[in-house]
Amino acid sequence: MSFGENLQTIRKNNSLSQEALAEMLGVSRQAVSKWELGEGYPEVDKLLLISKELNISLDDLMGNETIPTSQGNAGQSGVIRIVSPNEGVIINASKVTRSQQYKTVKNSPQFALFATDSNESSAWGATNTFLAWYRNLEDVTKEIEEIMNALDKGAASYTLQYSVKCKHNLFRTIEKNQ
Repeated sequence: MSFGENLQTIRKNNSLSQEALAEMLGVSRQAVSKWELGEGYPEVDKLLLISKELNISLDDLMGNETIPTSQGNAGQSGVIRIVSPNEGVIINASKVTRSQQYKTVKNSPQFALFATDSNESSAWGATNTFLAWYRNLEDVTKEIEEIMNALDKGAASYTLQYSVKCKHNLFRTIEKNQ
């Protein structure tokens, strides 16, 4: 299912109207309607709030593809420190997850990358941390492959290379250099 379909199902399962969800998130009902129709996506802070308030993992909410950082090789810890210079995040990750493709406006990133912290969990399960934005599927896929290669080589850490620096306003995330 798409993010919009997931959001609508989760909202209805929690007996919330679009208006009630909008009020909970501090957005308009029209924004929630737009998200459910697949015409846009909430900012990361709103995704995290939806996940927390509706007791749903980001993976389930987004319908994400999850890629474990360990491929089961003997002697490997399955954990790598990932540094995201554009977002100022450092995390010991046991898996990385890319989002579905966002329907975006011109100069907006199309994918997000998340990591599961190997040391943290909550009542809702493992903690997912936003790492970075990506221009396209090719870039986020290259990044995941590089993370896997670094792990296979026994590297203790990896610095993201293909992410884009973005600026944010109330309704949009766009590349900073555009």
